[in-house]
Amino acid sequence: MYVIIVGGGNTGSHLARILLNEGHLVRIIEERPALLEKLRTELPADTLIAGDGSAPTILEQAGVEKALVLAAVTGSDETNLVITSLARFEFNVPRIIARVNNPKNAWLFTPEMGVDVALNQANILAHLVAEEMSLGDMMTLLKLKKGEYSLVEEKVYPTAQVCGKLLKDVNLPDECSIVAIIRNHQLIIPHGTTQFEAYDEVLALVHRNNLSGFAVLLAPPRPIERK
Repeated sequence: MYVIIVGGGNTGSHLARILLNEGHLVRIIEERPALLEKLRTELPADTLIAGDGSAPTILEQAGVEKALVLAAVTGSDETNLVITSLARFEFNVPRIIARVNNPKNAWLFTPEMGVDVALNQANILAHLVAEEMSLGDMMTLLKLKKGEYSLVEEKVYPTAQVCGKLLKDVNLPDECSIVAIIRNHQLIIPHGTTQFEAYDEVLALVHRNNLSGFAVLLAPPRPIERK
């Protein structure tokens, strides 16, 4: 896949390394001389394009007409929006991703501005912190449908609601499906008569609105608050 990244800071350079390691064709556009020097020591020379990524001529030099994905990840929201608009409406890039630096500007990053996916880093971090605070040991393995669903892994505590129960007798939240159970290093494909045992590692596909409800089933009971 041919990918153009505009912005060679920490986000852009890290993304470029990941994509290159996965075998994708990458071009990264950066105009700051000091940063370009640094990038030349970290990335293959042919991946670097020196110039202003919001200029049509520079995008053309980077091969924007054959790009399947463009990621605008500069430190300026205004610049990122100019880039996304050009990429979508001037060059018809199929998939466009943009970084949102200031959460107050998130409302601007819409399909009307050429943005398919807006990465609001402050918002993502806030949600991750909240998720960790509320879900304890639950581990998110994969997010699907733009984060609407998650494949998660959670361990069954000995005093959890589900411990000792059959799957068919457990009242799972809506849009929650048990995918597999790992027990003593063995993978079990669950059926209605599968019984939950202490310390089972349960893999489940869950809608984001029901993650807390699912976690409660496998967690130890909350202590009763004394008045």
